[in-house]
Amino acid sequence: MSTEPHSQTQSENGEPRHGDVIFEPLDVQVGTIYWYLAGLGLSVVLSLLACVYIFRFTAGLAQKSDTPPTAAMQQMTEKMTPEQKEALQFPESSQPRLQGVPGHASDPQEDLRQKIAADQKENERLGWIDQSNGIAQIPVSEAMKIVAEKGLPPIAREKKK
Repeated sequence: MSTEPHSQTQSENGEPRHGDVIFEPLDVQVGTIYWYLAGLGLSVVLSLLACVYIFRFTAGLAQKSDTPPTAAMQQMTEKMTPEQKEALQFPESSQPRLQGVPGHASDPQEDLRQKIAADQKENERLGWIDQSNGIAQIPVSEAMKIVAEKGLPPIAREKKK
């Protein structure tokens, strides 16, 4: 700390004035900030307009490049109601069917159990596939035993000419 007295005077508007220190009249240029905000707002609006233009252009391009419907499809759609036409464009099966989400009717674990049971039943089925050609279906466990006992049949190779 200095023990010397500082010479301090006052300006005409009553603010303190010191010979070694200069005070800035304003810390922030508010006009400059407003110009930047206006420029930012303008650039956001222009980018929105550009996105709308690009979307419309690509939608039109996709519509032009779509293959036209066949004559049979045109005749069929002429007889349909607007609801049927919309259902034809966007069938129910095209929507994502995520299991386990609220509103989904079935339980994913139950679906898996049913799939495993159906696969197991199909693997254990015994019957003719083509009786005239002698092709039958036997359970997988029996087929594995036969292959283990007899081995696989030889592969017929074509002779080179």
